Amino acid sequence: MNPNPNAYCVIMAGGIGSRFWPLSKNRMPKQFLDVLGTGKSFIRCTFERFLPLVPVENFLVVTSELYRDLVREHLPELAPEQILTEPVRRNTAPCVAYATYRIAARNPEATMIVAPSDHIITGEAEFQEIVREGIDFVSGTDNLMTIGIRPSRPETGYGYIQIDTAPHDETAGTEVRKVKTFTEKPNIEMARVFVESGEFFWNSGIFIWSVRGILSAFQRWLPEMNATFAGGTGRFGTDKEQAFIDTIYPSCENISIDYGIMEKSPNVYVRCGDFGWSDIGTWGSLYQHAVRDEQGNAFCGGGGVLSYGTTGTVVNIPAGKVAIVEGLTDYLVVEKDNALLICRRENEQNIRNYVEDVKYRFGEEFV
Repeated sequence: MNPNPNAYCVIMAGGIGSRFWPLSKNRMPKQFLDVLGTGKSFIRCTFERFLPLVPVENFLVVTSELYRDLVREHLPELAPEQILTEPVRRNTAPCVAYATYRIAARNPEATMIVAPSDHIITGEAEFQEIVREGIDFVSGTDNLMTIGIRPSRPETGYGYIQIDTAPHDETAGTEVRKVKTFTEKPNIEMARVFVESGEFFWNSGIFIWSVRGILSAFQRWLPEMNATFAGGTGRFGTDKEQAFIDTIYPSCENISIDYGIMEKSPNVYVRCGDFGWSDIGTWGSLYQHAVRDEQGNAFCGGGGVLSYGTTGTVVNIPAGKVAIVEGLTDYLVVEKDNALLICRRENEQNIRNYVEDVKYRFGEEFV
């Protein structure tokens, strides 16, 4: 499989993974962690996953200035100018706009893959073939494509895509479908309905489009943001780029590419697949991939754990420490540095709120 010289890969790596606290913290977010003990961080695995498809010089990583050195440490193959830094966090639409204008300055006829930095994919060969199909599908068109995953369970932590059940005319016999609707994280009852219908797929947050196509979408659906970035034409790829970005970025609307463009555009397609995907965005998703004992407990982190009368529980204790856990059912017990989390697995969606409370009550050093 030879890399496509016209393809670019944008890795989004600016988040802090607050739902994965306390393992993921501001100074070391989860994309730079080896959570599953594979010997490689999430961002390293993401980079290597796309290397067969994209030349190394065509990668861009969009991240916070705080993590520039971490990116260089984990991806030493990249030149400094391939790391784009955001002065403030502004969700995924400004991130995509920044990367698009940088690529357009170099190759306006390029195709782009946009991917989060912290996903797990076990069926990488199948995934790479799907991405290659997607590149061919969007090349030379204004089509916007996302990758959907056939759900294996009613999951409340993921967004869903409803597909048109008829194959797209130009791709008869494939798994490309027109998107009907996007739905945010449902409750468990609705998630069951989605899975049983056969029309809903998990939204992976992995996108494929041409530079021309996504610029056209920005012009139509996010015109103010587009005009802001277009004001930097002639500066992208030069030593004036960072100063321009630092000036305009704080004024950008804090909006996701899903809300801002994908849910509005009439020309959005989804390539459905089943290749062992998880965003490992929560402790629950980690539990699905972790090795579990006969009682359904997952012990990770490298520390020693003794459990008594405990079932369905995740215990993450760092190496050099020991924990005794007794009488818990379906809990999370996670210790990292100066913080300890103990909560029910079913309440993990509240962790972001807990982190805000910790920051307010005890200070930034704990988050």
